[in-house]
Amino acid sequence: MSGWEYKVVPAPTKGVKGKGVKGPEGRFANALELLMNEMGGEGWEFQRAETLPSTERAGLTGSTTEWRNVMVFRRAVADPMDDFESELLPPPALVPVPEVAGTGEDATAAEPEGSDAKSDDTFTPGKGATDMLPDNGVEETSEVAGMTTSLKNLATQRNTADGEKTDG
Repeated sequence: MSGWEYKVVPAPTKGVKGKGVKGPEGRFANALELLMNEMGGEGWEFQRAETLPSTERAGLTGSTTEWRNVMVFRRAVADPMDDFESELLPPPALVPVPEVAGTGEDATAAEPEGSDAKSDDTFTPGKGATDMLPDNGVEETSEVAGMTTSLKNLATQRNTADGEKTDG
């Protein structure tokens, strides 16, 4: 679907001299012809001439209505979707799953070594998760049950580093 683009320009008010043009009417017609040919060269099609009111300021508080002569031009505009051509993309290539070294099985089927888990076991939360208070939307400030050794070591390191900074 295509649309139209419009351009409104002021109509000439003064004639233009030209070769073989005589009289004020001829000069005025020449000015119109030059404007219409210029716009036509840019792809604009003349539609009509209009006389429209224009309210303008007069003095500090007053206003007057002036009548303006304008010329209306239009040209066709292609809708961006008119130039669009859809393209069916090929299906994605299947990527093979790598095998786990030495087993001859796919990585998805292999279980981690040393695990006693069965494929039909359900997840059971550890002690730390069951001893915590239920979430009520407010940040919990009490200690978390089952703090891991790595978190305790990190807290100890930070407390030691903070103590050294305050001593010096």
